[in-house]
Amino acid sequence: MTDTKRDIPGVIAPPPLIYLGFLILGLVLEFLVVRTQGLDMPPALRWTVVPVFALAGLAAITAAALRFRRAGTSAPPWRPATAFVAQGIYRFTRNPMYLGMTLIYCAIGVAADAPVVFWMLIPLAVTIHYGVVLREERYMAGKFGEPYIDYANRVPRWL
Repeated sequence: MTDTKRDIPGVIAPPPLIYLGFLILGLVLEFLVVRTQGLDMPPALRWTVVPVFALAGLAAITAAALRFRRAGTSAPPWRPATAFVAQGIYRFTRNPMYLGMTLIYCAIGVAADAPVVFWMLIPLAVTIHYGVVLREERYMAGKFGEPYIDYANRVPRWL
């Protein structure tokens, strides 16, 4: 019998909560502490970028979630993986859900006209990379071996 408590990547926190935490921190710093002059973006451009980023992010997350469902494996990294997915959007990026969350994060930063949200993107990316992505990759390589390692060598982590 497999110990399911050990059959997980051991990410530091649920990735959506990490994104939300950095977003809230960026917005609080923007509007209560730093108070920048905004992004200096023409409104027409701003309100074009926001839906494009948000819809692209939602599309990436949805496409990835559907692939996980078809493969019969769980998407949340706090549950054991029963398969790794290399079809659909996963042919182009190993992390479409995190890419999608990043696009939505950026859409909210543009909508809020909050440069500090973008300043927080660097520590957010470092946290996701070391606290989530590398742990997931190590777990997947250990669980699925050579087929996953070949996939990881063939498909870029982001784009």
